[in-house]
Amino acid sequence: MQDPTISTLLNHRQKLLAYVRGKISDPALAEDILQDSLLKALRSAPELRDKEKLIPWFYRILNNAIVDYYRRKATASKYQAAHAGEAEPAIEQEDEAALCACFRELIPTLKPEYAGLIEELELSGGDPAQAARRRGLTRNNLKVRRHRARQALRQRLEETCRLCAKHGCLDCTCKTANV
Repeated sequence: MQDPTISTLLNHRQKLLAYVRGKISDPALAEDILQDSLLKALRSAPELRDKEKLIPWFYRILNNAIVDYYRRKATASKYQAAHAGEAEPAIEQEDEAALCACFRELIPTLKPEYAGLIEELELSGGDPAQAARRRGLTRNNLKVRRHRARQALRQRLEETCRLCAKHGCLDCTCKTANV
C-alpha cells in the first residue's frame, strides 16, 4: 500500500519540477533538488498534522532546498575567489633557462618520493589530481608532500648556493662540487 502523502506529491511532480526548474537553470540539478526534497518530505510526513497543508508545506521544503543550494554555491565561489591566487604560476620556458641550474643536480639528493614529486609536478607540469591517484594519496596529502618536497629542495639549495639561493640567483655561477 502506498502512502497517501507520496501519492499526492507524485501526482503534482511535474508542477513541482517546473517550479524548481524556474529557480534553477540546470535541469539535472533541479531534478536532484526535487528528489532530495521528496525524500525529506517522506521522512517528515508522519509529523505533518494537517494533511490539507501538504502541498504548501512541500513548497516550503523546496524553497529551503533551493536557498541552501544558492548559499553553498555562494560560499564555494567566495572560497574559490579567495584561494585562486594561491596556485603558483607555471614557469615560462625562457625564465626556466635563466634559473639557477644547481637545483637540477640537487634533486637526486632528496628523498625519492620528494624527487619524484618535484620532477613530475614542478618540472614536467604534471596534473596534481593524477599524481595523487597514481600514488594512492588524497589531494590534500599530495599538497602537503609537495610542500615538503619544495622545502627540502630549498634547504639543499641554501646549503649549496648559500646567499644566491635566498636572493633569487639568475645566471648561476655556483659550483656543484659543494654537493
